[in-house]
Amino acid sequence: MHGKLRLMESVAAPPQTATERVSQPIRPAARKDRPVSLYDLPLPDLEQRLTAIGQPAYRARQIYEWAYKRLVTDYAAMTNLPLALRQELSATLPLATMTPVRTLTSDGGETIKTLYQTFDGQFVETVLMLYPDRATVCVSCQVGCAVGCAFCATGLGGLLRNLTAGEMVQQAVDAAREAQNRGRTLTNLVMMGMGEPFHNYEATMKMVTILHEPRGFNFGARRMTISTSGIVPMIDRLAAEPYQVNLAVSLHAPNDDLRSRLVPINRRYPIVDLLAACRRYIDKTGRRISFEYALMRGINDSDEIARELGALLRGMLCHVNLIPLNPVDVLPYERPDPAGIERFASLVRAAGIPTTVRYSRGVEIAAACGQLRAQHQAATPAGNSKRA
Repeated sequence: MHGKLRLMESVAAPPQTATERVSQPIRPAARKDRPVSLYDLPLPDLEQRLTAIGQPAYRARQIYEWAYKRLVTDYAAMTNLPLALRQELSATLPLATMTPVRTLTSDGGETIKTLYQTFDGQFVETVLMLYPDRATVCVSCQVGCAVGCAFCATGLGGLLRNLTAGEMVQQAVDAAREAQNRGRTLTNLVMMGMGEPFHNYEATMKMVTILHEPRGFNFGARRMTISTSGIVPMIDRLAAEPYQVNLAVSLHAPNDDLRSRLVPINRRYPIVDLLAACRRYIDKTGRRISFEYALMRGINDSDEIARELGALLRGMLCHVNLIPLNPVDVLPYERPDPAGIERFASLVRAAGIPTTVRYSRGVEIAAACGQLRAQHQAATPAGNSKRA
């Protein structure tokens, strides 16, 4: 179905059928101990940092040009900066704080999944997906996740820590560099990797600010999508933000009984409250919401549920993305057969809801969020993880 798997990096591939939940061998660093990188600093903050050490503010704009437009990986490449400044920045403000430890490709080289190790020995994943008309990076925002969706590998070990804005920015910049190396331009960013962005709201919006900066990465907010499991107060908060980012809501079920079993946060923010917040968001922003729906055989894929979903969303400015589930070897859920997938989609469309079936890329490279991380940790003896 997909292109032949190719292992790209130096770490030996772990077994692809890990069957245990893996505990994290290294405790994450406390917030106060996390280093600040260049990617953590919005342009005004970098200007202030430089003027505080006697440098002119325009040096910050030069650095942003090198880091975000030319995508260099070392201060040494910033040749229009004084040598002494480059040396000082190298010693006091690293460009990045995460190290890629594995890269896997599939789909004929069009899907590239990277496993990063953070400075404190944690692991997070990023995926770059190349299509004929676009190049999309899927960014993680947390090490683990507290939401605990029943079908998701990320939440098996719980939440370890939030990522910093700089750790999120690095994923986007590295993906842009990888796309550029392949003759492509990064066009879209989705916050659909590990973690719940609204549980790390401040850092997520700081990432948006940094990537949006016209004198730097200049990545339009309308090309960014933030996905949430349904944190109602933060949907309202996002609606008031100046950036016109897109919102995706992970719905997965049209009624509270089923959704509470699949997405436990539904017990706190039931569907009636979630959809009310979505309607407020639409009314305030005028922007369409995408509802993500992971389709699972025998769980949420019946004709009755399809009709219920169509009735639930009828009249909303929305779009449904049906995502046949990526299998996770330690979980019992499976994707429906192709005929069942298309039948479900046609029933939702019959209710007047624009619906797209989006087959996930890279099934043979542990495509489900958190799966590559779990496999890597299963293959790495506790305490032997190399620190970044």
